Amino acid sequence: MTEGQTRLRTYMVVIDETREARVALRFAARRAVKTGGHVQVLAVIPPAEFVQWGGVQAAMEEEAEARAQGLLAQVAGEMMEEAGVRPAIMVRQGDPAEVTMQVLDETPDVHALVLGAAAKGSPGPLVSHFTSEVVGQLRCPVMIIPGGLSDEALDRLS
Repeated sequence: MTEGQTRLRTYMVVIDETREARVALRFAARRAVKTGGHVQVLAVIPPAEFVQWGGVQAAMEEEAEARAQGLLAQVAGEMMEEAGVRPAIMVRQGDPAEVTMQVLDETPDVHALVLGAAAKGSPGPLVSHFTSEVVGQLRCPVMIIPGGLSDEALDRLS
């Protein structure tokens, strides 16, 4: 990057099958459109439980990977259709909080981590983690999007 060039804003969303993750994704896509930025979508496959037979464990890991890839393909299609945004997609395996921190460290273009909080009960493990003492160590802001927001409210706020 030469002097005078600016990096586009990248909003990173950790996606899973929850409603709050979709709310965060919609918010990030709308913000990216309004700021001329990008969206990076991360799906994290939790570490597989140890299974005595390696073939069974490998099959379980392949199934989890295929499920994550399918989810990413679905949300990427939705983002293109709804907002005209083509996200960068990434699948990693491991502890979701640790993997998210690692990806943030590896990706200097990320300008904000966008997480959705559950509409009821605990906000979720990632929101809890990234609003704990680690928040002061991050190099980018964390945006917490309430999972109970309607599409209209999201559009208005983003």
